[in-house]
Amino acid sequence: MSEKMLSPRVRSPNLQSPTGQRTAQLSSAPPKKFDPDQLRSYMKKLLPSTLQGMVWDSKDRDQSKAWTKEIGDRVKARMLEIEPSGFKYVVTTQINENLGQGGRAGLVCHWEDSDACIQEMYTNDSLICICIAFAIRIP
Repeated sequence: MSEKMLSPRVRSPNLQSPTGQRTAQLSSAPPKKFDPDQLRSYMKKLLPSTLQGMVWDSKDRDQSKAWTKEIGDRVKARMLEIEPSGFKYVVTTQINENLGQGGRAGLVCHWEDSDACIQEMYTNDSLICICIAFAIRIP
């Protein structure tokens, strides 16, 4: 074997990071920020209007799946209205029976200033709904 193959310090001139207009554009323009307040106010209205008066039925899983899907789809659609491009959107919706239990959740991430995480919760005597929406900026 040649020594050149064993040496980890050998660098190829073809393995350099590209520089060009795109790099210059990304560094000079401030990143778009997602406005969490617009989505939060929408979610505060959406959850009660969708779930008010609904009753948890452990035997009818299709109904809770339908509620979860409807809420998630509507939140994501609203996110696309607020900021149609430049972000990846993730929405999680969870609906459980309300048995008077407590709950605690935590979220630890390293965020960019332009990213957003919005959480809303709705409860009635029968169910608990937690909806979390993430807007993650993509270059």
